[in-house]
Amino acid sequence: MDLSNLKPAKGSIKKRKRIARGEGSTRGGTATRGNKGAQSRSGYSRKFGFEGGQMPIQRRLPKRGFKNRFRIEYRVFNLDDLQALAEKNNLSKIDFDTLRTYHLIRKSDKVKILGRGELKTKLEVNVQAVSASAKAAIEAQGGSVNLV
Repeated sequence: MDLSNLKPAKGSIKKRKRIARGEGSTRGGTATRGNKGAQSRSGYSRKFGFEGGQMPIQRRLPKRGFKNRFRIEYRVFNLDDLQALAEKNNLSKIDFDTLRTYHLIRKSDKVKILGRGELKTKLEVNVQAVSASAKAAIEAQGGSVNLV
């Protein structure tokens, strides 16, 4: 075996369909575009969502709901989450970099602390937002909350 007698597997290479090359090619005349209508014309491009004249789905379905463009999405942690994290990793300070180190948040996330659960250790917390109950619980244990 050498390079001179290599060839592709049988059936893997197909001849290209030569369109609009005369009647003898069997694909002359309409050139596989059908007889009449917009799609048979040159320069035709279908509009996005066009369904052949049928009422498009985005117009058939009713408008619904509201999307607030100014909403701020937070990555939420509760007090019991902070307690578990502090116990497991022996932490006294929890901030953005700490949460990133343990792969709990992404670089673009904003963090909010909520008050579910119980906090037993003194923690220094530096985050973007905190609920009133969570702030009270952290400060009751002698910790501090700083909003970044």
